[in-house]
Amino acid sequence: MARGFDLCIQLLIFYSLICLTIETLPNLSGAEIPFFHYNEITLVAIFTLEFLMRLWVADNKTKYLCSPFALIDIVAILPFYIGLGTDMRALRALRFIRLVRIFKITRYTKSLDRYHKAFREIKVDLILFTAITLLLLYLASIGIYHFEHEAQPEVFKSIFDAMWWSVATLTTVGYGDIYPITMGGKLFTFVILMLGLGAVAVPTGLVATALTNARSNGNE
Repeated sequence: MARGFDLCIQLLIFYSLICLTIETLPNLSGAEIPFFHYNEITLVAIFTLEFLMRLWVADNKTKYLCSPFALIDIVAILPFYIGLGTDMRALRALRFIRLVRIFKITRYTKSLDRYHKAFREIKVDLILFTAITLLLLYLASIGIYHFEHEAQPEVFKSIFDAMWWSVATLTTVGYGDIYPITMGGKLFTFVILMLGLGAVAVPTGLVATALTNARSNGNE
């Protein structure tokens, strides 16, 4: 019964997201709009009942209310209750908070436990690597500003403007809307691109290794 209940909730989550997508169509008929309205009421009622049931059976209700799963459940239904009796045009942006319902699905995915264990194992390494990456991003902004400011003063106006180039280059995205034209800037870009490849590869390797260890420990 528990497995069947979880499956039904999962299907309702996906159904609510599909409805949210369809609601954005501009050519909805007058009959379809009330359908989606009452459909939303029904879904919120079900999700609210689910939340109250989980709160009722929780051994430590205060601890449960502060848990990530409870907070996701609350945020998933909160926009509907905030909008009751008010002008929803002013609160229209809150309706998109319903997208948080997709995170409710994490409650029913056991494989996420391995991700949690893996990230907990490499948390310090990731924090250190993130700090180094941000420092490299700042240094790259200073470097490209130094090489390109005089040649392209309208593009590289300041270090803040150069940061967009640094993000696009260091992540190897390379949008191409801002690019160096001086020889020094091109050589500097080559160095940053090589470092960017490492910036992508290092955390990927850390996560892959940690997941392998978590899977091995789980099978023991």
